Amino acid sequence: MNASDLLVWYIEEVGTEYIFGIPGGVLEPLNIAVHNSEKLQGITTKHEQGAAFMADGYARVSHKLGVCCATAGPGATNLITGIASSFTDSVPVLALTGQVATKYFGKGAFQESSSDGINLVEMFRLVTKNSAMIASSALTGSIMRRALRSALTGRPGPVHLNLPVDVMRNEVDVELIPEDMFIPGSTCFDRARIKEAAVLLLRFKRPVILLGNGVTISRAAEEIIELAELLQIPVVTTPKAKGVFPEDHPLSLGVFGVAGTPLSEKYLLNGNVECSEKIDGLLAIGTSFNEWGTHTWDERLMPTKALIQVDIDPQELGNNFPFSVAVAGDAQIVVKELLFDIKRRLRKTIKIKEKIELRKRDLECFKSENARFFDADKMHSEAVPILPQRLMEDINNACPHDSIFFIDIGNNWAWATHYLTVKRPYSFFTALGFASMGYGASACIGGKLAEPDRPVITICGDGGFLMNGIEIATAVDYNIPVIWIILNDSQHGMIYHGKKMLNTEGGFSTRFKGVDFVKMAESVGAKGIKITKPGELNQELLNRVIESNYPTVIDVRIDPEEAPPISSRIETLEI
Repeated sequence: MNASDLLVWYIEEVGTEYIFGIPGGVLEPLNIAVHNSEKLQGITTKHEQGAAFMADGYARVSHKLGVCCATAGPGATNLITGIASSFTDSVPVLALTGQVATKYFGKGAFQESSSDGINLVEMFRLVTKNSAMIASSALTGSIMRRALRSALTGRPGPVHLNLPVDVMRNEVDVELIPEDMFIPGSTCFDRARIKEAAVLLLRFKRPVILLGNGVTISRAAEEIIELAELLQIPVVTTPKAKGVFPEDHPLSLGVFGVAGTPLSEKYLLNGNVECSEKIDGLLAIGTSFNEWGTHTWDERLMPTKALIQVDIDPQELGNNFPFSVAVAGDAQIVVKELLFDIKRRLRKTIKIKEKIELRKRDLECFKSENARFFDADKMHSEAVPILPQRLMEDINNACPHDSIFFIDIGNNWAWATHYLTVKRPYSFFTALGFASMGYGASACIGGKLAEPDRPVITICGDGGFLMNGIEIATAVDYNIPVIWIILNDSQHGMIYHGKKMLNTEGGFSTRFKGVDFVKMAESVGAKGIKITKPGELNQELLNRVIESNYPTVIDVRIDPEEAPPISSRIETLEI
């Protein structure tokens, strides 16, 4: 085999089924290797940024490595925003970029991107865990193994390999994949700290569990549900981790942070309205305590007694809030050990069980006193244009329980975060780390390929869809039946409403001429449906769309003047 065949072999061995990208001359060896593969299918996208986002979406849903590729020069640089998004959200993606033949380095070859030109390796190094050029075919296997280990172990993330065309054509010896190629991420932990954390959890009177994106990455939802139920501890998530704890669960308080639920904010920051007690303990798992997940580092989030922080990345421990106990390790492994130690201690005492029962009654009382105070009138409004609150309620009622949601960035994100009820873990995905508009419009295609038997629904604003929505043509090319729900208000809504809240005027216009997304969809062969009245998007309609098994755009005309729940974010802008 040649070096490109060996690369493809490694990709096959880690279970990846798709590679997203656009072919180019210097990528031809890789293109041929993918063509000859019986396990790996190439998906030709319309833009390289879409390819990176699709690889990211595939990785998030499948819990496998996502792979994307691009030719040298501008093809490769077009990947960077998508790879940066994966980096900030710790998503394992392998980016493969073409390169001119090594003998032409420094001679001004077309699209040369070596260290003698536009240095791709250095550019990607800033947004990946590892970036390297395979300068010798003999090193292909060792460099590939190092890249895969970096992407898939510890705190996962993207990696980049630059592939000179002549090196990729060279023959290499067939390699046996080492059995120990991957070392499981963070299987080691400090048992003494876990015991200390267990003791604290059992001493708290009013603790809360706060879950971040690390729980999604670790797939630790099952263990956390068991822990919460065992000790009757209420649970909140950061916006990025929405739904990783079922939001219809009696212990769920929903999302805490920007666009989060009033219930979670009241419980964590203001205490129980009846007993006026603040939380005394906080178990934070897999969260970095960033701006959007803390109401801009609100100091009231700190419990009165102790913060227990669990994170796979030691650099995140104590970075934004001081901890009492910190455990560095994979969320699933650490919670399993916590459960083991807590169960052992529970068998020895009655007082703790009495405390758990009191905690259960306290939470029930809090929820009854603070019954869901979303704006019920607007959620059931018959107004035209449709209020976004009503649209989210229609989506709640129309979508099957096993739906997977991809949420783009903009007002649509705030509406979905605040109003959607996600009942199944690992079903809500948004690239909130880098917050790139256009992510949801294309990442959903990779997500659907990862879970072909579940409905995949994207919620986008019209501004975000105009950035990467052309990838509906990719979905048509490969008959990938994603559903796009577009909130159409002819503006960049978050900027528009932000400017109104800040009372600023002028500058770039936030409004633009309205787009008919039904015609846009039909022009590339997709189906299009226009929604103008409340209730038109319903279970019957969505079932027909799902059963049609075809890419479909649902263009919903919404009220452009309805402001999303983003005031806490706007207040932090120092303008």
